[in-house]
Amino acid sequence: MKGLERITLDPNVMGGKPCIRGMRITVGTLVGLLASGYSNKDILKMYPYLEEEDLREALTYAAWRSEEFEAPLIIA
Repeated sequence: MKGLERITLDPNVMGGKPCIRGMRITVGTLVGLLASGYSNKDILKMYPYLEEEDLREALTYAAWRSEEFEAPLIIA
């Protein structure tokens, strides 16, 4: 998705899962923490190398992926 400069996909980092700025912290980890009730402040304290914008982009990316539709490729 355009405009998400902080979300990286690298096969050499966390098996290619979407990560924050090439670090070994996945979008899924952050979304899971937020869904479990941790606040942005809590997460930034646990991961001091993250920034508020990292959390916003993780949620934006997760929302975008949840709406994405994958259609099977049919070869005739």
